[in-house]
Amino acid sequence: MDALTSVLVPIHKEGHKFILIFAAVTLLLFLLWEPLGWLGVILTAWCVYFFRDPDRLTPAREGLLISPADGVVSLITEATPPPELGLGEGARPRISVFMNVFNCHVNRSPISGTVTRTAYRPGLFLNADLDKASDDNERHSLVIDTADGKSYVVVQIAGLVARRIVNEVKDGDALQAGERFGLIRFGSRVDVYLEPGEAPLVSVGQSMIAGETVLADTKSTETARLAEIR
Repeated sequence: MDALTSVLVPIHKEGHKFILIFAAVTLLLFLLWEPLGWLGVILTAWCVYFFRDPDRLTPAREGLLISPADGVVSLITEATPPPELGLGEGARPRISVFMNVFNCHVNRSPISGTVTRTAYRPGLFLNADLDKASDDNERHSLVIDTADGKSYVVVQIAGLVARRIVNEVKDGDALQAGERFGLIRFGSRVDVYLEPGEAPLVSVGQSMIAGETVLADTKSTETARLAEIR
């Protein structure tokens, strides 16, 4: 049963229309030429897989910052949050999680708090794995203020083949760590900006699970964590 439930997971509502479109095209391809129809079956199965929305087991301790996306840490650096948020020019630690077309693309809140600012900015569709994608690509940003007075920034960034950022929260909404707030179609990146002075507990190249992997511990004095390939 566990193996079955790991495959038969819920589908995000944004995926229903795309699955129907893929299925309809597959039927047409079968009418045109059977081998093309089987190719359509594979692509339809991928579409279902792409829009999967599994439950996650989120660490509940206060102060933990959780990954908002499945994927791989592509960059850790110091950077200024998007100017449209009005947070000033001060640099913060930024963790970038890159999602390829096989990752689950449902995004989750990294920490519990209140959404105090949201901002959308149109832009390019460069490869989301590039550093300059944070500045040049289409993005949707939000600020989450915590009960202890801290602010964290989450930025959904469209990628090379992504053409739609879905953000389901607005100013004033309360979020729990690990709670779903949107997704991006099809291949993209999510940036998380920590408070100045806070240290990431992940390394570049590390695999992330949205809603489960701990990015940082805001109550810890541990320095940035290093990792080795073994």
